[in-house]
Amino acid sequence: MKVLVAVKRVVDYNVKVRVKADNSGVDLANVKMSMNPFCEIAVEEAVRLKEKGVASEIVVISIGPSAAQEQLRTALALGADRAILVESAEELNSLAVAKLLKAVVEKEQPQLVILGKQAIDSDNNQTGQMLGALTGYAQGTFASKVEVAGDKVNVTREIDGGLQTVSLNLPAIVTTDLRLNEPRYASLPNIMKAKKKPLETVTPDALGVSIASSVKTLKVEAPAARSAGVKVKSVAELVEKLKNEAKVI
Repeated sequence: MKVLVAVKRVVDYNVKVRVKADNSGVDLANVKMSMNPFCEIAVEEAVRLKEKGVASEIVVISIGPSAAQEQLRTALALGADRAILVESAEELNSLAVAKLLKAVVEKEQPQLVILGKQAIDSDNNQTGQMLGALTGYAQGTFASKVEVAGDKVNVTREIDGGLQTVSLNLPAIVTTDLRLNEPRYASLPNIMKAKKKPLETVTPDALGVSIASSVKTLKVEAPAARSAGVKVKSVAELVEKLKNEAKVI
């Protein structure tokens, strides 16, 4: 079974992001970039499926600038077999990414597509669902457990009322939640081996996909600083402050 895993290059989660002085976006100059944490979970799940003998090949794909090869090499060091970079310097929205992934899915014909449920930069939580709609594949989102049985994949997902298990016919799309697994660290020998693994670079034009966006970012602002909390001595004082100062009741 071939597994396709999508990964995204984002600002490292340990970095405090800064907004550009002109409010046109986030300042990425000299900022450490890494693989989106949810995408790391997706790669780990694919590798575990291969270790169980379920998956025969893992293909990782990223969409972004040429620098995203670094994250693809990381995925290769973690256990993926080969990588594809759809190179684009444009800032792509979720729909454009889903369309590009659809083109790669049609080309590669994987039986299972695994994505992180969301990226920590845009935080949209849209791409997996959009890809499911475009391909017509069954989808299991927010997966906390994945089990492949024959021509089906059982996905346990977290919902408001607890846990729900859905049985999907392959090919299928799964988006990963935090509790699915704990990603491993790449060993030095595997990092060296990853340098020799195949990495293909294509363009949106070569895939026949238009990435023109109908959405434009007008302004990016840092969140307002939170004011310090206060202690109250009684319920009456709390109600008075909520009513007259916070004006929420």
